[in-house]
Amino acid sequence: MIKKITCIGAGYVGGPTMSVIAQKNPHVEVTVVDLNQQRIAAWNDENLENLPVYEPGLDAVVAEARGRNLFFSTDVDKAIDEADMIFISVNTPTKTFGKGKGQAADLKFIELCARQIAAVAKSDKIVVEKSTLPVRTAEALKSILDHTGNGVNFHILSNPEFLAEGTAVTDLHNPDRVLIGGEDAEAIEALVQVYEAWVPRERILTTSLWSSELSKLVANAFLAQRVSSINAISELCEVTGANVDEVAHAIGKDSRIGSKFLKASVGFGGSCFQKDILNLVYIARSYHLNEVADYWEQVILLNDHQKTRFAERIIKTMYNTVNGKQIAFLGWAFKKNTNDTRESAAIYVADHLLDEEANIIVYDPKVSVEQIYRDLDYLGTRSSEENRRLVKVVNTAEEAVNCAHAVAVLTEWDEFKQYDWAKIRENMKRPAFLFDGRKLLDGAELQKIGFSYYAIGE
Repeated sequence: MIKKITCIGAGYVGGPTMSVIAQKNPHVEVTVVDLNQQRIAAWNDENLENLPVYEPGLDAVVAEARGRNLFFSTDVDKAIDEADMIFISVNTPTKTFGKGKGQAADLKFIELCARQIAAVAKSDKIVVEKSTLPVRTAEALKSILDHTGNGVNFHILSNPEFLAEGTAVTDLHNPDRVLIGGEDAEAIEALVQVYEAWVPRERILTTSLWSSELSKLVANAFLAQRVSSINAISELCEVTGANVDEVAHAIGKDSRIGSKFLKASVGFGGSCFQKDILNLVYIARSYHLNEVADYWEQVILLNDHQKTRFAERIIKTMYNTVNGKQIAFLGWAFKKNTNDTRESAAIYVADHLLDEEANIIVYDPKVSVEQIYRDLDYLGTRSSEENRRLVKVVNTAEEAVNCAHAVAVLTEWDEFKQYDWAKIRENMKRPAFLFDGRKLLDGAELQKIGFSYYAIGE
């Protein structure tokens, strides 16, 4: 019977997942630890609007469990020492150096966790991989734990997350499936019991470690592939006169295909899709499966092409120059209902337009000014001073669109559909251009108002 759970990593996965586990298992003490003091302070903030992760419904979950059996701390050693089960939920970014640069997962944080667990643990532990990892990472974890530890027994489980940002709490409360991979039946059953507190047993799948690790990468690869597939068709629609929404609706009615993830857009973003596919590509190449690697790499190349194509369309439509022109960006997060900007299409569309000396004014209801500048500075395309000269971040959509030459919709926030677009057009330069990168708005209505309207796939 598991009495104490520790999670190392208080980010987008660890924080919400542990909050729901604590909510549904009031008899289990759950402690989330992170070395980032500012992040832990935000999780402990009395004002739930200041939680470091924005997810609809998360504040209510945290309010219910925090202080009862959910705790956030920077004392990693103490939490490791006391835990029966330890989740590892730290970042596994794509390598930016050395062998595998640009494709392989950087596992240094995973290894640091394993070494710290090995050094501190004085009793048997179940160690659960929650981070997205390459196949057979558990082997390396087990080796480190067994050879650098204090003679205690460690059982490694793989329990990948399948959360969609923006609906993470709903996904946790009512998952399609919970996947647990492992070699030790007792360890697997211990984790099954944690989830059985609210998840029907038939939805809890158990597999080998290797199948579980690979399933996470493959799930994201298949979802991303669908997005790139419909985006490829969107370009074909534009030159043939077809409408990508009509095509998507028609093929989605086929039960073998289904309608989900067939929404054409400026491209997918987020922390998972690109990183996991690149990881899959690297693994395939490391086993000399070059045709397999090429196939999956094309999903990424198409996604990059879609972002570039959208930016180029803006430039071409605006008489082949955006130099000095004011372009309002509505949205910076990679999707609605999250403040996560990792790999957001907005970053790369902005970068392309900034190369042409456009002036960009950004409004996003949840993303901070600091994060927007961090995202641009991280690319290293130009100096931080130059980014601040060309990009202005404002607090309202009205400020963003006032006197703008064009509006570009980059995130599908619901509030954008409620705006008085006739009034917005009155306050814009003429002709008033509107580029809908999320196919969010009523194009026919906007054209009636007098906008020069462009949407992907039409």
